[in-house]
Amino acid sequence: MKKRIVVYEKDRRMLASLKSFFQKRRGYQVEYVDSPASLNKALVHDDDPDICFISADELGWRTTIPSRTSVIATIPGGSSAAIQTAIKKGVDNYLLSPFSQEDLAFKIKSVLDKRQLVSRLEKERTDLRLVTELTYLVSSTLDPQEILYLVVKKISEVIPITRCSIIRADGVNRYAHVVSTFEDPKLKNIRLDLSKYPEIKRALVRKEPVVISDVTTDPLMERVRDILFPLGICSIVVIPIIFHEEVIGTLFLRTSRTRSAFTEYEINLCHVIANVSANALYNAFLFEKMEDEKARLEKLAITDFLTGVYNIRYFYHRLTEEFSRSVRYNLPLTCLMIDIDHFKDINDKYGHRTGDIVLRDFAHFLKKQTRKSDVLARYGGEEFIMLLAQTTESGGAAKAEAMRAFVAGFQFRALKGAKGPTISIGIASYPSPLIKDKEDLITFADDALYKAKTTGRNQVVVY
Repeated sequence: MKKRIVVYEKDRRMLASLKSFFQKRRGYQVEYVDSPASLNKALVHDDDPDICFISADELGWRTTIPSRTSVIATIPGGSSAAIQTAIKKGVDNYLLSPFSQEDLAFKIKSVLDKRQLVSRLEKERTDLRLVTELTYLVSSTLDPQEILYLVVKKISEVIPITRCSIIRADGVNRYAHVVSTFEDPKLKNIRLDLSKYPEIKRALVRKEPVVISDVTTDPLMERVRDILFPLGICSIVVIPIIFHEEVIGTLFLRTSRTRSAFTEYEINLCHVIANVSANALYNAFLFEKMEDEKARLEKLAITDFLTGVYNIRYFYHRLTEEFSRSVRYNLPLTCLMIDIDHFKDINDKYGHRTGDIVLRDFAHFLKKQTRKSDVLARYGGEEFIMLLAQTTESGGAAKAEAMRAFVAGFQFRALKGAKGPTISIGIASYPSPLIKDKEDLITFADDALYKAKTTGRNQVVVY
């Protein structure tokens, strides 16, 4: 299915670049709007956009964008102030102009992956709430019939099914009994002839789930196919309910879905619920899985996709903490703004793929230069920023000079023996009578970098 994208961009050059990018890719359904009114019209849609590209100076309309839509702010010219504004507005990512098509492709993939993880996490949290609720009910009521009905009812609320029953079986005998079904809470003790339910019999014998993806082709259902055909049943799942290593029943699910069978996720969820209905214990693995997904999501949210270092949003979060600490305890704090000289020449000569490899190698080198207390982030394009906690101006300058000298002689593997790029570094340090807040620290480091680049490059300049 094509990803739906809405673009609200006033800068002609940026708009032309975006159109050029999407014209070459058929996996997107792109809608271009030119006013707040047309933007709102595009957003009032049964299908929320996957991504909305919007100019940084138009982020006042951020609140009208659906929460499930990822936002990428476009920033022509790479304005530092515009970047900070976009971050404060809570955008998912930002795009500086000019940009490489590979970088934009990475950004789109990153926000879509994040969106998918968020969706999965929300679904798992909903299901976890269901399991927790059932566990509480099992431990708070003495009516087993009520518990069993709640189990099948809850399953029917989260999974589209036509049948959901709990079946009691006293060993592998000829008959079993339906003790609860979501169609009618009053129905119980309905006898089943297991010769007509080979899937239930197999689950009882093997003590493991039985999944019939398609009853019309599965060999197990051959003898009962004529019985099931008039009922329109396509897929069947049987989950054994096991207590103290004994099968005391099965969670019997049927669906008449014709386009798809039960998903692995749905089967796992039913297995969890079966266990809850049997022993009323919390399922620790489900909590652990949710925590793992949460950790992955948190890492994705603070990491630059291409280079693996922190992104600028996380950097500003840490900057606030470190600057406040420096002010409170009168500790030095140094900021290094680092830029790869003439990086565009690498892209032009070797291609953007090679440029990406050089960026990753350079980021890897910078990571090796950072202490646990330091913060390294990709500021944008080929520019990086490093925050050195409890480091004086002279200490920062010495570190910067050592890095500059090393890179000047470093052989980047992607360049295959050709001379590699140099770097320019701008430095600003607190305490200083000129630095009143954290924004000054970044601005002055940026000014120093600008001076280093305009006065010859391959040098370190202290503000």
